[in-house]
Amino acid sequence: MNAELDLLVRLGDYERPRDVADRAVQAENLGFDRITVGETTGWNIVPPLTLAADRTDELGISNDVISPYGRSPALLAQTALTLHDASDGRFRLGLGPSSPAITERWHGQAFDRPLRRTREAIEVVRAVYENGTPAYEGEIFDIDGLNYERDVPENPPPIDLGTLGPKATEMAGRFGDGWAPQLFTKDGLEDRLENLARGAELAGKDLDDLRVAPIVRGIANEDRDLARRKARGTIAFMLGAYGPYYGDSVAEQGYPEVVEEIRAAWQERDTEAMAAALPDELLDELAPAGTPEEVREWVAAYGDLEGVDAVRVGFVNEMTEEEKAVTMEAVADLV
Repeated sequence: MNAELDLLVRLGDYERPRDVADRAVQAENLGFDRITVGETTGWNIVPPLTLAADRTDELGISNDVISPYGRSPALLAQTALTLHDASDGRFRLGLGPSSPAITERWHGQAFDRPLRRTREAIEVVRAVYENGTPAYEGEIFDIDGLNYERDVPENPPPIDLGTLGPKATEMAGRFGDGWAPQLFTKDGLEDRLENLARGAELAGKDLDDLRVAPIVRGIANEDRDLARRKARGTIAFMLGAYGPYYGDSVAEQGYPEVVEEIRAAWQERDTEAMAAALPDELLDELAPAGTPEEVREWVAAYGDLEGVDAVRVGFVNEMTEEEKAVTMEAVADLV
């Protein structure tokens, strides 16, 4: 596979932050290029990623993604610069507009103008990178600015954007250093890469200047039916219960009836009906699920898509530790 291989870790799967560092060491030993974690309503990402950085030597450290509603832009810059120093320059900052549920019901903020807020947050972070101060005057943020107390590194952390829609992805191309999309078919990803390239062009960049690292969630097991059952339940849940964005995105990729049926089942909280509504065709498009050989071939084909620089492989729900090890080892053979 020409693309790099990242491992997406879900913090809720671990009992202690240092357990994430154990996974990072395992990933580095297997040859993964980068480990990345998300942040929703569980642990703050900084302690586990700091531990992971301290226990590894070459493994890239990332997050997918944190919200400009949950941290001020100055704190986003502090977070990035702290993890940059903790990892000896191996950190990439992941930002995304988040969702109404997390923004309103966890952070207590109004989900207002998410793209504008994300853009301005990026610009404030870059102001800290370039000038050592978050001083900024915009439509969302108006900051007088104080000085960052430490020296700003010569090569500060790149900024990756987790977006789905055409306008948001164009923003990622224009203002970001990378793009980490999720739940895209191969055809859907190729279409959205056109929006990313358009944004890059507006900024005088080329698509090759961005690290494109789509997220896929999969499972490898010699018991093929079991693997596909677990993957089917996870993907259906993401389409029906994770808010409108993933479902809307997949519907626009050619599956509106499937998404409608899954959403109807979620209204009844019928997870079995949700899974049953996800056809094999769409499961095969969205998730590497099956035997280790099938998963390896799927990830290789996805990574060979033109414009893809890395594949971020995450786990599905209800996986055992043995299944996680088998899945990691299956895709690590591609390195």
